[in-house]
Amino acid sequence: MAISPTFAKIACVVVVAMVVAAPAAEALSCGTVSSSLAQCIAYARSSGGTVPTACCNGIRTLNSLAKTSQDRKDACACLKSAAGRISGLNLSLIAGLPGKCGVNIPYKISPSTDCSKYDYSLLF
Repeated sequence: MAISPTFAKIACVVVVAMVVAAPAAEALSCGTVSSSLAQCIAYARSSGGTVPTACCNGIRTLNSLAKTSQDRKDACACLKSAAGRISGLNLSLIAGLPGKCGVNIPYKISPSTDCSKYDYSLLF
């Protein structure tokens, strides 16, 4: 049984529409990482205490945005860079932030973190 030319055209239009309508995958940018964690800077420069709710919300938001292994590698690189670039940070407080906010990541946030060492696929 042959496929009619009309059916083939309709099928082609449907496939093209599905491709065009599919959401584009966007890489997780350092700007997104920074804005998600902006509320954590004052805490990270302090001597400790209670982690601000807004900081934990940002950490959880960032964790939910980092959906792919590449997103998580990119987030690690951004966190590493920020930890080395922002002055006055208490690195031991930063390292414990994800856990205090109920988020599990396989590395400590630090300027010395080697982001290439971790298997991010295990996080899904």
